[in-house]
Order: sequence, then structure tokens, then C-alpha cells
Amino acid sequence: MSLAFGICLATLFLLAAIGTPIAFSIISSAVVYLVLVGQDVGLAGEQIIYGLYDSFVLLAVPLFIVAANIMNAGSISERLLNFCVGVVGRFKGGLGHVNIVSSLIFSGMSGSAVADAAGIGKVIIQMMTRDGRYSPGYAAAITAASATIGPVIPPSIPMVIYALVSDTSIGFLFLGGILPGLLMGIMLMAMNVYLSHKRGFEPDAVVPIRELPALTIKAFPALLMPVILMWGIYGGVTTSTEAAAVAAAYAFILAAVFYRTLSFSGMRAIMLDSVKSSASVGLVIGGALILNYIVASENIPALLAETLQSLDVSPLTFLLGVNVLLLLLGCILDATTIILVIIPLFLQACRSMGIDLVHFGVVAVINCMIGLITPPYGILLFVINGTTGIKLAEMIREIWPFLVALLLALLVLILVPEIVLWLPMQFGYVPAGL
Repeated sequence: MSLAFGICLATLFLLAAIGTPIAFSIISSAVVYLVLVGQDVGLAGEQIIYGLYDSFVLLAVPLFIVAANIMNAGSISERLLNFCVGVVGRFKGGLGHVNIVSSLIFSGMSGSAVADAAGIGKVIIQMMTRDGRYSPGYAAAITAASATIGPVIPPSIPMVIYALVSDTSIGFLFLGGILPGLLMGIMLMAMNVYLSHKRGFEPDAVVPIRELPALTIKAFPALLMPVILMWGIYGGVTTSTEAAAVAAAYAFILAAVFYRTLSFSGMRAIMLDSVKSSASVGLVIGGALILNYIVASENIPALLAETLQSLDVSPLTFLLGVNVLLLLLGCILDATTIILVIIPLFLQACRSMGIDLVHFGVVAVINCMIGLITPPYGILLFVINGTTGIKLAEMIREIWPFLVALLLALLVLILVPEIVLWLPMQFGYVPAGL
């Protein structure tokens, strides 16, 4: 590693530490490197332009953001929530289960943990705290934990970004996330049952069985969205990016035409918010593209792979070590930065050790999602704090049992890669090493 690269990293961490937005921190540190090595600073702009405009895959990110924002504003999420209350609200800790199941369903539409937490999460928190059955901290904690499932079950914005840096099939990554997402939901529901009995939560109001058909009919068009997306991608009808466009169009038709809950002014606000969110993600991606160019110039991935091979560590030890590192980084960095900047460093080592990149990608994305609820950074905790006013201290106090449940699910997925790879293999995927 050269002195210039060391100064580049020092600049990055210094700027981030003093509160500079991560995108500007990355771009500024990259410019410092280019100046120190005598390369044209215009190379930074060139890398951004080529990286962003030559990637058809990246179009999926703003399209999924638009789809999620329309669903949050167009009463679609509310209808899904009522359906979940009718199905699982009758069990012990019922609204906690509703919280988790609604995230499982909503994750098949939005691809964003923040969209889950800020949209459907706000509504379910109000339902849980209305009658005093659940403390605000508990309701917020289980909402944040369940929102981590959003980017694991397809569609998934983080998986789209991982596919960009790893050159892995988005379709197989999406398939690989389905069973792990369900496992995360089961682990969270098990923890909710345990805590509900331990704390003696009062039973929730039960929706009569006779009302279930009406609730299902109202939610049915929204429930079709994941089916349409999966059929389009795996039936060979659309690419993953085209499926994102279908998701946005379908959400608009549901909200504006079928449910008639979306006004022109509401659509304008949705598009403005989507543009801001997409621009924010785009800046981080652009900065990461420059930094990845610098990392490749310094030959860091190859040096790292050679070092690991000389240490003669097993693939499992490597995976465990990388995941511990990602968990620690998740306490201070956001998921997009980790996927774009940190994870590419390990991809060549994965290939040389025979570690499957779909398995590695799904596990890495789950790891990054766990980082979204890990103090002190925990961006989902801040999102819920901003939308509901619930104190961070209350959420942090209640988040630990759910964090343990998600870590156990992550450990199972590391030790048993077949859980991730089984569905992709049914559609013709051949894992590395087979």
C-alpha cells in the first residue's frame, strides 16, 4: 500500500468523523489521492460518468425507491397491514407478529429497509402503543428489527448494488434471499413469543374469522405485486431493472386508479422525495466507483487474497472473520458504503478460496442490514426516532433481544450455505466449487 493511498484513507475517515456526508468524504479523499500520485483530477468525474451511465442495473435503484414511496403514500401499506392483523394478530404477542409478517410481505415490494420502517412501520407502532399493551421502545425496536428483512427478500436495492460491484446475477441473488429472509422472520417471531410470555403482554383484539375474506380481497391486488415481479424476472419476461419499472408502474396504478388514494399533488411530493433519495444514493455510488478504481490501481484485492492464502485460513474461518469485521463496521458505516467500498476488497479472496459469490453476497447484505439497527449508528433507529418521536434510549434498551435473534440467523446462514443456494440451484445456478 502506497503512502498516497494511506493519506487517502486517513482523509476519508477524518472527514467522516467530523460529520461530512459520506459521499463527499469519499469523493474528496479520492481527489486527494489523484493529486498526490499526479493523475488528472478529471479522472474522478470520468469514473462517475462511466460507472453510473454505463450501468443498466443501477436504474433499478430509483425505480424501487419510487415504488416504495408510492405504496407508503397510497394506502397500499395500510390494506396490507389490516390483512396481517386478521391473519396473525390473534396469537400471543399478536401485533408484534403483525409487525414482522407485514415487513415480510412489504419487503416483496419495496426493497428498502428505510421505506419499511418509515412507511408501514410508523402505522404499526401507533397500533401497538395505542392501548398501552406494548411500550413505545418495544414497538419501535421490533419495527426496526423486522425492517431489516426488507432488502433481503426480493426485490432488494442493496443486492442490486452488490451485483454491480461483484458482477453476480441479480436474479440468483434475489432467489438466494428468499429463504434467509423467511428464516430471519421466524427467528424474530420466536423472540417475540418468548418476550410476550416473559413479560405477560395482554392479548390483542382479535379480528373475527368472518372478516378475513373481505380483508384478503382488499389486500389481494397489493399481494400480487411480489408474484408479478418474481414471474417477470424468473419467467424470462423482464430483466431485474425492467421488473423495477413494472413495480413502480403497478404501484402507481393501484394507488391512483384502483384504490383512488393518490392525488396529483401527492404524486408530485412522492417524485420529489424519490429524486432526493435517488440522488443521495447516486452520490455515494459515484464516490465509491472512484475509490474502487483507486483500490484496483493499488492492487489491494490481490494483495489481500495473497495474504489470506499465505495464512492458510479455511473458507469458513475467512467467512466468519469477514462477517465479524462487517458487523463492527456496521456500527459506524451505512450499508451502501460497506457494500460499495469494503466488500469489493474481499471478492477476489472469495473466488480464490472457492466461496460462492451468491452465498457471500446474501450473507453480506444481511450483515449490513443488521448494522442498520446496531448502536451507535443504527440508521433505522434514527429513522423511527424522526418519524415517531420515540426516544433513542428506549429503542436501544429494547433492541438487544432482536439483535441476538438476527445474529443467530446470520450464523446459521454462514454455517449452512445450502439455505441460501437451494432456490437458485432449482433454477439452474451452479455454485462455486460444484
